[in-house]
Amino acid sequence: VVASGPDRGKPKRVGITSSGTRARRGTIAADLRVFPYGTVMYVPGYGYGRVEDTGSSLHGRHIDLFFPRHSQAVRWGRRRLEVMVWPVR
Repeated sequence: VVASGPDRGKPKRVGITSSGTRARRGTIAADLRVFPYGTVMYVPGYGYGRVEDTGSSLHGRHIDLFFPRHSQAVRWGRRRLEVMVWPVR
């Protein structure tokens, strides 16, 4: 997948995800046709996360990772990685 910290533009205020959970470290946004809500992933260099959000610019095997600080998202950037995926049953 391509994993990015959403760093385009200025820092954004975040709160509640599209699934109704509070955004926190480990929150992943994805294309729900590929990775539905609840999909668990292990992202090397980031750790474990769960798909709890979506985004209009996320298509296919692209995911966004939540970082508490904008500077952390900028530092992460955009990376092509192999991730471990545990699909929802």
